[in-house]
Amino acid sequence: MNIEAWYKDNFEAHLEGRYITLNHIKPLLEKYQNLFSISSAGTSEKGNDIPKITLGNGSNKILAWSQMHGNESTCTKAIFDFLKFISNKELFKDEISHFLENNTLVVIPILNPDGADVYTRENANMIDLNRDAINLTQKESIVLRTVFDELKPNLCLNLHDQRTIYGLENGLPATISFLSPAADKERSVNISRIVAMKQIVKMNTMLQEIIPGQVGRYDDTFNENCVGDTFQMLGVPTILFEAGHYKTDYKRETTREFIFYSFLSLFDILPKKNNRLDYEDYFQIPKNNTNYRDLILRGVKDENSSGFTTVVMQYEERLIDGKIDFAPIIEQVDDVSKIKAHYEPDPYASQFLLNSQKKM
Repeated sequence: MNIEAWYKDNFEAHLEGRYITLNHIKPLLEKYQNLFSISSAGTSEKGNDIPKITLGNGSNKILAWSQMHGNESTCTKAIFDFLKFISNKELFKDEISHFLENNTLVVIPILNPDGADVYTRENANMIDLNRDAINLTQKESIVLRTVFDELKPNLCLNLHDQRTIYGLENGLPATISFLSPAADKERSVNISRIVAMKQIVKMNTMLQEIIPGQVGRYDDTFNENCVGDTFQMLGVPTILFEAGHYKTDYKRETTREFIFYSFLSLFDILPKKNNRLDYEDYFQIPKNNTNYRDLILRGVKDENSSGFTTVVMQYEERLIDGKIDFAPIIEQVDDVSKIKAHYEPDPYASQFLLNSQKKM
């Protein structure tokens, strides 16, 4: 059985969709109590538990955290896909044993449980935890920094989702983006950045065989208040993961699979595609652009004129009855020459009336 076949039959089906909370993962934490070390890293501003999962007992220490932004859940799903894979007794047994013997992986699957509950980026105090790395004003920020200081990791994984607006110059969406954060305003290429860059090159090489031309490089403008930048300043290689959009996958079930494969590549469980990793290849990964929107409608009749126009729409994500609803909101009209859409109906098949729900 190859890894793709295993994943199709064994991904963590208990987690599905965009709305993932602490209550969703609690049964899985209980399931793994006897296999991994499950503990509490601390509590959130509202007193919710922030769980911590530890696996392996090797000297190479890795710290990963997901849902620092409560509404960014794709990597959380991929984490539990990875845990299920690590616990399997049939596939890649030697590679898994080698990983566990040589690494200690500490995972905080939901750093911001309060934000996850209400599907917001910020925590209960409306603070973006990824802008609180220096001041440490929030309990969640202190929890992460405490785990970091105690573990003294050799590598950090900062796991996020990116919006559907991100695409690449080749006209394809940025389905996965990576970043080796800067450690100073000059964006110097220091030792910790180079280590992160090489690991990103390794994952990108693998992903190009699955989603060619759909891996991007996130903006590296320095901000010491961002956690990744702070950890790089402290000399710890840090990789930012940004799970993005793939075709019609608004639930990001396919993207989670790509993140899962990225974990396997990063941890050398999948065979390396290239044994020679050159950090300069990192700069060959194309930069993210904001050149995508969810929907473009052409042939829209304007009530104020006799002509037709083009309308660009972006979905607004709304939590309704425990599920995420995608409500289309008009963003701009007419000038869309540089914008691409994830979906664009045939303008000759139907016409639409602006400011009306009626199809003409």
